Amino acid sequence: MLDVIVLTKLLAPFLPYLLKLGDKAAEEAAKKLGGDAWEKVKAIWAKLHPKVEAKPSASEAVLDVAQAPDDEDAIATLRQQLKKLFKEDPTLKSEVSHLLEAAKQTEVGNSITQNISHVKYAATSGTGNASISSITEHGTVQDN
Repeated sequence: MLDVIVLTKLLAPFLPYLLKLGDKAAEEAAKKLGGDAWEKVKAIWAKLHPKVEAKPSASEAVLDVAQAPDDEDAIATLRQQLKKLFKEDPTLKSEVSHLLEAAKQTEVGNSITQNISHVKYAATSGTGNASISSITEHGTVQDN
């Protein structure tokens, strides 16, 4: 199953560089940004680009995200446009889904391990993507 949220979050920081493919300086900057992820994102973009370019609303959404990769509203609009493209072209959806799964296997960021003990409540704040692989309770805490 294709997770369009993950796809747009993966593409967003690379779109400024993807739109300048062939520009050596842009390619070098993108490689530094994501290393192995850059090659995976380029493969995804190679599939998406012709369909995006053929649809003006999708093309505009891509340009908006490229200009402001952290703008959640622009990313949401791009996500909507991609959903429409995938609904119109199930083969594209399948191909991009396979490429996205391969890209997920690539480390694209930082890994944080946090151990918290002997507290009743714990909170973490920050920005970025996160996943929780497990939560284990090693004891009980009682209110006084």
